[in-house]
Amino acid sequence: MRRTCRFLLSLWAAAPLLAGADLAVRDDTGQEIRLKAPARRIVTLAPHAAESLFAAGAGDRLVGTVNFSDYPEAARKVPQVGGYDRFDLEAVVALKPDLVIGWQSGNAPAQLDKLKALGVPVFVLQPNRLEDVAGQLEQMGRLAGTEAVANAAAARFRERLAGLRKAYGGKPPVRVFYQVWKTPLMTVGRPQIISDLIHLCSGDNVFGKLDQMAPTVSVEAVLAADPEVIVASGMGDDRPEWLDDWRQWKNVTAVKRQNLFHISPYILQRHTPRLLDGAERLCAVLEEARTRRPKAL
Repeated sequence: MRRTCRFLLSLWAAAPLLAGADLAVRDDTGQEIRLKAPARRIVTLAPHAAESLFAAGAGDRLVGTVNFSDYPEAARKVPQVGGYDRFDLEAVVALKPDLVIGWQSGNAPAQLDKLKALGVPVFVLQPNRLEDVAGQLEQMGRLAGTEAVANAAAARFRERLAGLRKAYGGKPPVRVFYQVWKTPLMTVGRPQIISDLIHLCSGDNVFGKLDQMAPTVSVEAVLAADPEVIVASGMGDDRPEWLDDWRQWKNVTAVKRQNLFHISPYILQRHTPRLLDGAERLCAVLEEARTRRPKAL
């Protein structure tokens, strides 16, 4: 009995220390973010961050986000503070967040610095590889105190990713041009997560050696690369009209074999668990292109 009392007294004595213990998580810039307790009022400065926060079980903590944060449906009801590339600093502060989740390659660094200078904890994400999506879920779960949901979601993501690697990892390579937009003509470079997605499907991004996230290229450079497949995203679920502009270049392999495909940007250009929906579609597209190759004599 005396030993039990001593144990209880030791817990009581330690309680103030435990209550005041910081929650520390390091973000993708290498900065350690410390919170006194799991975040209860979170603002996300990118559509994919809002979506992943819901997937991590912390959607009810979201008090502000940016334009195009439209998934899941509940995200549409959250107040918006502008666009990811130029958000309203005063609107963010007015929401009294105890955590802001930023996007390194999407948010203006000067605006993130201003938030930090005001004492707002800013956790910056930059998932450039598919595995980073699972890590992002776990980070969000820790920051919001929803580890059980977040860790389970991360485990499901990793399991599904492993299945896709096993199914498509040994396939013959396919040269792919991924077109983000027509004017200017934009694609994805080596650091962009879509390049990793193409690699997952045993594709070869014809501009995958460029160091920019979203480089601008010329029509002549695309023609010289002679992709076997051209995949366009556009602005939504509808196939962009400009994808068929490539048909005028009849000597391009993708045109000769009718390998011009559209995949919705919602499942290919957001760093969320839905990326694997996009991966399944992309891998299927590349597999279709393989079946259109001339038969060996």
